[in-house]
Amino acid sequence: MSKLDELKDLLNQDIRQLATLAELLEKEKALLSGSDVKSLASVTDQKNQHLDQIRERAKTKIRVLVAIGFRPDQGDPSRFLRSAGLEDAVALWDQASQRLAQCQALNQVNGRVMSHLQKRLSRLTEIFRGATGQDKLYGAKGQEEAVSHSNVLASA
Repeated sequence: MSKLDELKDLLNQDIRQLATLAELLEKEKALLSGSDVKSLASVTDQKNQHLDQIRERAKTKIRVLVAIGFRPDQGDPSRFLRSAGLEDAVALWDQASQRLAQCQALNQVNGRVMSHLQKRLSRLTEIFRGATGQDKLYGAKGQEEAVSHSNVLASA
């Protein structure tokens, strides 16, 4: 198998795996609205496995590109592929890039959902502690924190 064929094979694998990752991200978004923590953990594990495989394949793609003549200091690999006249590889690269952008957008949406859920949980915790209506400051991690938690409604 030539290096160009190997690159095309790697890009096809990326395209398939990024499609699966997009499905997992959609599933994750649906699970975030529910309370099935076990399913959410399972989807997160699957997502992380796919991401690890994609990262490893990215390293392999760079090695293959270098073997073809790409120099990393020259910029974007797609520009190199275009200038080399490798139209099949360019089409696959562009398709993989589009799928990656879709996955990034889905992941950002899920991040915003999770952030909202964390804020809601924080607010509920404040209500339970009796810390509502108190002044707040930003903590070391950029999160809002009540100045005092002296009014505890219950303790364990």
